[in-house]
Amino acid sequence: MNARQQSVAEGASVHRIAAIEVSHHRLPLDPPFHASWDSKPRVHFDATIVRVRTDTGLEGVASGDLMVGFGGHESLFVGHDVLALERHYRVLSHIDFHYGRCWPLDLALWDLAGKITGQPCWKLLGGLSRRVRAYASSGTLRDPGQMAECAERMLAQGFPAMKLRFHRGDWREDIRALEAVRARIGDQLELMVDCNQGWRMAWDTEPPWTLKDAITVARELERLGVYWMEEPLHRGDRAGMRALRAMTDVRIAGGEMTRQLHEFRDLITEGCLDVLQPDVALVGGISGLRRVAIMAQEHNVMFTPHTWTNGMGVTANAHLSAGLTDAPFIEYPYDPPEWSVERRDFVMRQPLGVDAGGWIDLGDAPGMGYALDEAMLVRTRTG
Repeated sequence: MNARQQSVAEGASVHRIAAIEVSHHRLPLDPPFHASWDSKPRVHFDATIVRVRTDTGLEGVASGDLMVGFGGHESLFVGHDVLALERHYRVLSHIDFHYGRCWPLDLALWDLAGKITGQPCWKLLGGLSRRVRAYASSGTLRDPGQMAECAERMLAQGFPAMKLRFHRGDWREDIRALEAVRARIGDQLELMVDCNQGWRMAWDTEPPWTLKDAITVARELERLGVYWMEEPLHRGDRAGMRALRAMTDVRIAGGEMTRQLHEFRDLITEGCLDVLQPDVALVGGISGLRRVAIMAQEHNVMFTPHTWTNGMGVTANAHLSAGLTDAPFIEYPYDPPEWSVERRDFVMRQPLGVDAGGWIDLGDAPGMGYALDEAMLVRTRTG
């Protein structure tokens, strides 16, 4: 084969982006979902779907943030090689700075890269493992007895750990619910607590805890053997996080709504956190957060994504965690009957499940391994 023939052959193997489509979908919730972090009952659940199509007929799909600010930027990607992932990441990071978070496009490109190469994303990311263990993440504020019953159900289903939410207005009420859980299940489950102090909904003007508040709660969590204390202070209080971490034996977790990769660098290098919790669907995508995951591991900081999204977003976080990190478990939003996998994963043909041991097995299907429920997408489309 001469040089010209080789060039033609190589060009023929390139899969170029032909089109990008963004659609929005809404599932009515009846009864409503009462999220612990939201004072307003949630009467619907929204999902954004991103599709990237190639000139060779392949399609990559993902879900996550709303893609606000992406409209009009399609030309920055159309015509380019799908596998130029680093180039696409840089463009998305500029869009993020100037306009809005459009990281689901990065996830769709990774799904497409897996389909082009015939490999699952976890293998492309390093191939460390095809599975990762999940912890059951509750979302509602139940009374102590109901929380204890919920923990028993999670234990019976094989989960190794469970996260409880605080936000009852008085942390002493939160502690009573935690005490009821510990009394019921003993040490059979690792328990984590989300203090919900890092950020607020737009209409919630309640101030976050101070360091003095947080250390008082931390001493109670130490007594109850809590594995980590999540978002105990405002997300920008790095000095407070560092001080709190030095004052308690409970692991301090955070970073779920951190926006920029350099902020994760500062959280890591300044010794603010024991557990780092970014979400690929909200910040950095897989291309950006794989950098953060490696940095965290090199500083002996646990990397385990926070992911309160649908099963497609959970799957993307699971691929990164399984393929590249040593996360003991990742978040699995699950709090039936209010938050069932059927509600959470309404856009998927098959909801993302866990096995009897609490494992998410990602399998060997190319890309992310999920599929869309096209009929449901038609019924629920809003834009």
